[in-house]
Parts: sequence; C-alpha cells; structure tokens
Amino acid sequence: MKKILIAAWFMTGFAAFAQTADTTLDPMKDKDLMTWYHQDFASSNVYGVNTQNAYKFLESKGLTPKPVIVGVLDSGVQVDHPGLIQNMWENPNEVPNNGKDDDGNGYIDDVYGWNFSGGKNGDIDIDNMEVTRVVKKYQPIFEGPNSTENKANQAKMPAEFAMYMTSKEIFTKKSVEAKQNYETYKRIQQMIPSMISLLNGQNLSPEVLATIKPATPEQMMAVNVLGQISRDPSMAGKSPAEVQKALEGQMKEALDYYEPQATKQYNLDYDPRASMVGDDYDNYKEKNYGNNHYEGPDAKHGTHVAGIIAGLPQGDQIQYGVGYKTAKIMTVRAVPDGDERDKDVANAIRYAVDNGARILNMSFGKPVSPGKEVVWEAFKYAESKGVLLVKAAGNDNEDIAEHVYFPTNYKSVEDAKPFINNMIVVGASTKDNEFLRANFSNYNQKLVNVFAPGTEIYSTVPKNTYEYLQGTSMASPVVAGAASVLLAHMPNLTPAQIIESFVKTSNKSTVNAMISSNTNNRFDLISEAGGVIDLKKAAEYAYTNFYKPTSTKIAPSKVKKKKVSRK
Repeated sequence: MKKILIAAWFMTGFAAFAQTADTTLDPMKDKDLMTWYHQDFASSNVYGVNTQNAYKFLESKGLTPKPVIVGVLDSGVQVDHPGLIQNMWENPNEVPNNGKDDDGNGYIDDVYGWNFSGGKNGDIDIDNMEVTRVVKKYQPIFEGPNSTENKANQAKMPAEFAMYMTSKEIFTKKSVEAKQNYETYKRIQQMIPSMISLLNGQNLSPEVLATIKPATPEQMMAVNVLGQISRDPSMAGKSPAEVQKALEGQMKEALDYYEPQATKQYNLDYDPRASMVGDDYDNYKEKNYGNNHYEGPDAKHGTHVAGIIAGLPQGDQIQYGVGYKTAKIMTVRAVPDGDERDKDVANAIRYAVDNGARILNMSFGKPVSPGKEVVWEAFKYAESKGVLLVKAAGNDNEDIAEHVYFPTNYKSVEDAKPFINNMIVVGASTKDNEFLRANFSNYNQKLVNVFAPGTEIYSTVPKNTYEYLQGTSMASPVVAGAASVLLAHMPNLTPAQIIESFVKTSNKSTVNAMISSNTNNRFDLISEAGGVIDLKKAAEYAYTNFYKPTSTKIAPSKVKKKKVSRK
C-alpha cells in the first residue's frame, strides 16, 4: 500500500511533529529541517545517517564511485523532475518512442523502466486492498449458501481458509474505520468557514482560543481542532486566512486518503483491473503486460522515494538524496493506491534485476499475500544475481512477529533465519532522541534489521515540487540510497556484507521505544541493530572487513612484429 501517514495535525503524524518541533521557522524555509536526516550524530546529537562524512571517508581512500542502478518499485516516478532527471537510469538498448521492443526483453519503449499497473486501456490509480480481494474470492467457497460444501472446502483448503478468516477480520474492521474517518474529515472540511469565524479576525494563539466559549457541539469540536493546530510552532500567530488555507490543505489530504478506502479499496464490487490491464491475474507466469507510463495517475509516493535515494539540488532547493552521487533510478510501477498485487511485485523484481538494478527499494506491504510463493521465488532470483532488497517495515505500530507484513524474508516468523540473505527490513526513526521510534513504525528485534530517518523527510514530488512526508516508506529509501554509496565505491560487496555493515555500526539508543508491551520496551531491543544506521561507520566497516581492490594494472599486449621483406 503506497499511501502513508497524513503529514501533520490529524493523524499520528501530529504527535511525531509536536514532539520534535523546536523551531518557529516555516518548514518550507527551514533548510536545516530539509536536510536533517543527513546529519552526523556524533557532532549534532541528531540521529541522521552521516551522509557527507561517508563520502569524505570513501574519497579519502581514493575510491572512485561507479553509478549503481536502484530500482524503485513503487507508484511511479516523475522522471523529468528537475531534481531527478540527471540521476534517472535510461535503458541503453532501447530507442525512445519508436513503438518497438529494441532490446528484445518483451517490453516496448521501456526507456526509464516499466509499469505493471497499467495496460492498453489505461493505468490503475485506486485498487482494492488485498483483504478485499481475498474476501471476494473465497467468501462463496467458505461461507456460501451450502453449509456442507462450506465445511468440506474449509477442510480441503486449510491454508486458504486461514488466510480468508484473517482477511475477513481485517476487512470488517478497516472498512468500518475508513467510512467513519471519511465522514469525520468531511465534516471538519465543511466546518472550516465557521471554525475560522470563531477566531473573529484574530491571529491563532492559545490566548485567543481561551476566550472562545463554544455554544454548540460543533463549535466545541472546532475549538478542539484549532487547539491541535495551535500546538504546531509553524502555525503560531497565523492569520485566519492562513489558518483556513492550511486547514483546507490538510482536509484535502485526509479526504484523499480516506475516500478511496471508504468507496473503493474496501468495496467488494470494485475491480478496475480486468478492463484496464487485461491480464489473467491468476496466471502468475504471465509477464508481458503493462505499458511504459512511468509516472502513472499518482506518482507522489514514488517520486518522493526516488528523491530520498538520488535527488539532486536544483536552483534554490537544497534537497539531496543519500545516494545523490552514486545512484541511478529505475522506475518500476507496481504499487497502486491500494495494495500491490503479488504477480506485479514478482514481475517488477525480475524486470529490475534483468535490466541491471543492483538494489531494489520496496516501500510497500500488506497483511496477507495469496501469491507469496511467487514473490519468494523472485526474491531467490534476486539473491542469485547478488541484488540487495530494501524493504519498509510498515506503518501500523505493530510487532511484525504478531502481525505479519508481506512480502517477508522469513517463510515463518518462527524460523531462526531468513530464507534469503539479501533483504534488509527498515523501521522509521525521528530526529527527537526521546521519541526516537516514529510512533507509527512497525518493529521486532529479529524481523526488523535497522532503523533509519522516516519522519519530516523533505523530498521531490510531482509537478517539479517538494514536500515533507513520513513513513517507513521514507526510511527504506534512506537505506537504499546509503547502500548505493557503499556499492558504488566497493562493487565487490555482497548484499549480506552491506546488511552486516549497517547492522553492526548503527548508532544505538536505550531510550523508551514507546511500544504497547512492557517487555523489551527499549529502542535497542526493537530491531536487530538496536539503532539508526550511520553511513560513515558502515563505510569504514565495509572497507576494513570486505573491500577487495580491483587491479588497475593492464596486462601487456602481445604485438606481432611486422615482417620486413628484403628486396
């Protein structure tokens, strides 16, 4: 699911911001905030990833980077964004827009990548959640009108029945929540004019709010919302017009998030796939479908992810990705507004690997996975080719040993080790040392490898602009970009060595992890590393333990002596 937390006052993101905000600067002008996740913990006491010192260390060793292709398996990317275009991968064997499959890989005009969420009849924007698809498929089989047949099917298909029951429980709960939240935010949106009138022309402040005496339940709700907004330092002292503009923006974001859930994602009768893509979804062997619409209907998420990996400063923008000197972005669209389909994920992995990607970023996930075996086979394929998989841990504030978040690198949470050695799973951290775990981030000491910055992350978005977003979706590309720095300078590194370098050198913290359990409720106990990655330390570790310099000596060539004819 590509959607992430709403980035301000009305979701858990508000709490995260309120905990970390220590400036009254407008976030869109605060250059320190825009680049905080690059900071060096040792000198700033902020858990950034120490980007620039890593480059300095590697350069001091005389290492010259060779660009690394990073596949962004996501919602799409604005490939001509000024902050990205110079770091986009281009297929060297494809002639743009000639309508031919020049390189013979089965995909026509795949210059910047491919789109598995589209077809000749359009591109999927909103799709179902996976639990919706499972309930729709199996409800007639397990809970149809014939109880005898139902019981027989349940006994004959125990794995499918267990997945159905899990999906049904989630579907029932989440569909109700989506409708309730949609109605709540729609109501707040409708209240905005009356809410602003309560300010009576005065700028927003706690003192002004204290003078308001609500006469109706609606006014009481309005005062409560204004009170939440007033806690944001960037809103302090704002005029009624500025407050209104901010509210309208936030309500649009909230409704954009919940309306699709309420009307389509949890709707058993909604299915855009057949008419648009036209593939046989149950045929997991099918791979030659889709189109080259790299951006798709909504590339906000993927473009933001790409910028975190490889964004370049443009004009007065100072945003840059962790791998801005080392990464080239290949976009593979496989994640709609809803849950990704296992068939698309498997095909996206194989496409990216076959076209030269050495790192794949996967900022998506879901609680059930009907085609998990096909995805696992693609994982094994990537492993056989030495490709690193970087995966977001998820945004549900859950222990993923108790609430599985697919796709996984463990076939069972009880397994002692993952079945592949090339995946790193990433949780999200903040810049607040007391509340270091982002309060939405999933966690587990065995199943999450590392944490990385994932709140208040400023990066590229469509229409040549920039925004702050947050989620483990943002933490994962921080690690993907960091991995590209290591691999570009030390091409011999294996995925397992890169993962070890990050895990062994993370900056640890024993601060309260703010999880619901009273057991192991410390930040150093909710991931394998017990801390936030430090790219410079990882570079030092990899260089010391794994780097093998390649010979630069050129073997002398044998030159045939010309025979001189004697006349």
